[in-house]
Amino acid sequence: MKPLQPLALALVTSVLPILTLAQLTPSPTYSPPSATAGLASSSSTPNTQWSNVLGNSLWFYDAQRSGKLDQGTYGNRVSWRNDSALQDGSDWGLDLTGGWYDAGDYIKATFPLGFTLFAIAWGAVTHGHGYDLANQAAYLDGTLRWGLDWLIKCHPQDDVLFVQVGNSDVDNAYWGGDQNIPNPRPAYPVNSSAPGTDVWASTSSAFSMASLLYTSNPSYNVTSSAAAPSGIANGTYASTLLSHAKTLYSVANSTSQSTFSDSVPAVASAYSSSGYGDDLALAALSLALVTNSSTYYADAYRWYQNYSLSGTHAVWNWDSRTPALYVLFAEAATARPGLATGAGLSTNLTGWQYEAEGWFDKIINGTLKNAYLTNGRLLYWSGDSDEASLNPAMAAAMLMFKYAPLASSSSKTAQYNSFAQSQLDYLMGKNPMNAIYLVGQHPNSPQNPHSAMAAGGTNINNIRNSPPTEAHVLYGAMVGGPLANDRFWDWRDDWVQTEVALDYNAMIPTLAAMQLVNGTSDPYYVNVQAGTYSIPSGQPCDAALPCSNRLSGGAIAGIVVGIIVFLLLVAGLIWWRRKHIAARWRKRGM
Repeated sequence: MKPLQPLALALVTSVLPILTLAQLTPSPTYSPPSATAGLASSSSTPNTQWSNVLGNSLWFYDAQRSGKLDQGTYGNRVSWRNDSALQDGSDWGLDLTGGWYDAGDYIKATFPLGFTLFAIAWGAVTHGHGYDLANQAAYLDGTLRWGLDWLIKCHPQDDVLFVQVGNSDVDNAYWGGDQNIPNPRPAYPVNSSAPGTDVWASTSSAFSMASLLYTSNPSYNVTSSAAAPSGIANGTYASTLLSHAKTLYSVANSTSQSTFSDSVPAVASAYSSSGYGDDLALAALSLALVTNSSTYYADAYRWYQNYSLSGTHAVWNWDSRTPALYVLFAEAATARPGLATGAGLSTNLTGWQYEAEGWFDKIINGTLKNAYLTNGRLLYWSGDSDEASLNPAMAAAMLMFKYAPLASSSSKTAQYNSFAQSQLDYLMGKNPMNAIYLVGQHPNSPQNPHSAMAAGGTNINNIRNSPPTEAHVLYGAMVGGPLANDRFWDWRDDWVQTEVALDYNAMIPTLAAMQLVNGTSDPYYVNVQAGTYSIPSGQPCDAALPCSNRLSGGAIAGIVVGIIVFLLLVAGLIWWRRKHIAARWRKRGM
């Protein structure tokens, strides 16, 4: 890698403090209420419960913060968190402190973070009024800036983007609080000689969508009620974000193409990417919207065609952006029809409705490949949902709610809203376990999320019971969720079901803001009686806790060999007795 340029580093370190000081100030301040508050019905406007869901979901991101926690206009509001990982980036002579810990551990990962920030910003562009109603606009601002400012640090030169801080093997061998995080914490970059087309493009789309949010009067009139939160506009910050977005997209578009996990195999155990065509298309379309440039729109359409992104059956998550692309194209056709015509293309709202509705209808009709509804009615993708069942379902719900006003008929609008609401209701307690899968939201919420910093224990060999009770409540965190049989074991060592992550939570702020904008009545959980969740009998038999009574590979091989031997013996006996058998069949035929 070519050496990092001192001027670029100086610009990064000089700009960030100025940007941070421009944040909104929370008024009034918010602290999560106790879980018992989730039992009280709200008759107020805005709905208190949905306001708490939104407030708690943003509080979770503050609980995941890394670096110096007194920065920003509201500093550290999580009393049990401490400054940590203050040497991040020192192996490159850089300041890569800050950002968020990715999940229940202590690595910091850029690729899923781009997905997370894009999702939060995109939701706020159209449903920002929900943040105003809940008095959460300042916390949204602080949340986004905390993540975006760190991504700016991670992009010190045009082609250089740091994709992970912390060694996964070292990190996975540690279980404990934030003051004894083990070293070394190496930083891993991509650049022109070790390219990361996907992560460059993903980060670009996050910067672009956030720039659109911070732009004064973005005129993104997808619906008559679409609006960003009041007071969040900041032209200087929007320009900074846009500059990074353009540069990263240009590098992704002009450099030898590869996934970041192929170029930097040391990070592949944490996040391994399957491609980059969807990332390029989403980055180009996001740039088109924030710049009002038909050139970028033409690029987006070219990537959409070149990578055959039509008719996907895939989930929307950090490794699969295509379903969101359909909805964003439909929004562009509605709010910015000139982008397509300026590129010599048809606005084609009908075509993008066909794409988006094709995906939604297959979900509802049960014809989407590898996806189905569990007996409890949770949308479940075989493979993608196996180690985090709630995230794909909430992602689909957000897309359906977001697209529903643009649907080709009123009946489809109602259908999409209804299905999305069913998924949100499942999260909020309308499920066979009577579990509310947001930590701290209700007495039936998970008590033992897989979080090294919140757990309070240090015994990696007894994560479940040491300590018996989680030391701290990780308010607002959505856990991985139940298995395909709708059963949920609230065990701290079952990371499949109880781990938390930045990308798991990415849809929750928007989903809550949507309910506030729409004046939705109480979340389902106010109807759920406390104490009606209990840990199931038996074992989960998932990737975290495989069943001990399952046959080993050797046992299975032995059974297979035995069956083959048996069949060979039967075949041999038949061959040996073939004349006698033939004679008997001839006799029976007379």
